[in-house]
Amino acid sequence: MNVLASTVSLTVDDVTASSRFFTEHFGFTEQMAAEGFVSLGHETAKLAIVLLQAGIEVLPENLRQQRASGVIVAFTVENLEAEEKRLRAEGVEITLPLREEPWGERLFMVTDPNGVPVELVEWVQQ
Repeated sequence: MNVLASTVSLTVDDVTASSRFFTEHFGFTEQMAAEGFVSLGHETAKLAIVLLQAGIEVLPENLRQQRASGVIVAFTVENLEAEEKRLRAEGVEITLPLREEPWGERLFMVTDPNGVPVELVEWVQQ
């Protein structure tokens, strides 16, 4: 299989709020939009984020009222401390403080306005 792109699709209550969060704080740009739908792309990330309004009829009926739950959007970054400092300065609440796991993962988390956790990660060379 040759995977050409990767997209995460999140069903949220307020598409505009999540779209603004990802564009203002993480450098995503709006690629497409319609009522209840936004597709975001990023210049350097090989990931697109699609935001769908909860209840939108394009979703199968059994998924329409489900919200993004149990999903963590994770971005691997360079200079994790600088990213944490930048986000704090922009008024973003750090919902999981910076920490290092025994397996070499350094991370912290923020949460978008719809409750979607966003983890920033940097791997420590051991």
